[in-house]
Amino acid sequence: MDPIRFDALETRVKNTADSPVEPAGTASFGSELANAISSVDQLQVTGDQQAERVALGGGNLHETALALEKADVAMHLMMKVRNKIVDTYQEVMRMSV
Repeated sequence: MDPIRFDALETRVKNTADSPVEPAGTASFGSELANAISSVDQLQVTGDQQAERVALGGGNLHETALALEKADVAMHLMMKVRNKIVDTYQEVMRMSV
């Protein structure tokens, strides 16, 4: 099972924030968001598969608990990011032009 890695995304965000022009070959915000959602989905699927294996009498209970907790933490983080995006959008829409 792959660990959740946010340090690579953080490095890319820092590098693009330092320069006003987006470097060639970097992904857009939309594609980064889609990749993050895909990663969270994959964690959910992995947790579900391991839980199903344990329910059928196989698998490792400890690894299953870890996989389910990773999926839960990733989902909570994704919801916090979603809420921040929605709050930012609402703030921009309240601005008078």
